[in-house]
Amino acid sequence: MEFQTISDNKRDFLPLLLLGDEQEDMIERYLDRGTLWTLVDGGVLQAVCVVTEEGGGDFEIKNLAVAPESQRQGYGRAMVEEVARRCRGRGRRLLAGTGDSPLTVPFYEACGFRESHRVRDFFTENYDHPIYEAGRRLTDMVVFVRDL
Repeated sequence: MEFQTISDNKRDFLPLLLLGDEQEDMIERYLDRGTLWTLVDGGVLQAVCVVTEEGGGDFEIKNLAVAPESQRQGYGRAMVEEVARRCRGRGRRLLAGTGDSPLTVPFYEACGFRESHRVRDFFTENYDHPIYEAGRRLTDMVVFVRDL
């Protein structure tokens, strides 16, 4: 596995980023100010992650996406661990905001995150269409935290 930091042409990764955040104008809010990492394995792009520095020693995963054919193979967890490693010593916490989904909540918990708080109506107020995951309509954002 090879992790790369992408500085130029970040929008080239938009097809995969849209799996992690399905509205392009939401991605535009953080893409330029965030660090984009890719995970390539066997010469194939497997995952992307955008992390922002939020101040006060906090880094936040804004987007984490794994190619559909590569999901549930450890690439998401490997990306989280690499991000945590790269942020360690530069900050104190890693945050991740996600929908209250039976797919993402257990993933972040298995990666050592714990629920910090919720942002009520985040998805209904910030997206121009209803967002569904695993058959559930997302309304609130669940914010997870992990100490670095």
